[in-house]
Amino acid sequence: MPIEKVNIAEKLTHINDYWNPRIVGELNGQHVKLVKAKGEFTWHKHDNEDEMFLVVKGEFTMQLRDKTIVLTPGEFVIIPKGVEHRPVANNEVEIMLFEPASTLNTGEVRNEFTRENLARL
Repeated sequence: MPIEKVNIAEKLTHINDYWNPRIVGELNGQHVKLVKAKGEFTWHKHDNEDEMFLVVKGEFTMQLRDKTIVLTPGEFVIIPKGVEHRPVANNEVEIMLFEPASTLNTGEVRNEFTRENLARL
């Protein structure tokens, strides 16, 4: 695989829908993904994977059962495996995700947000 730089802003211009992550990199069994989000996602958890959410542009809230975390550009949160969570974005937000390649975006839940075969940008 050739070594090339990735321009995050340019990659995000190819995403025109919400809650549909795209793979932009892979390392050590982890995927680097970009996603645009708006509205409320579904409550879910990942029994076997930790996830990292890094805000690129905009603002979003990570709801946990015992607290709410507001994230702005340049901030990230790591959600440990087994922790129920729900991302919420009142306005469009651009997010970079770092998670194991095995991670299903809706965890143990299957619904209209579930994306099993992610596109690569």
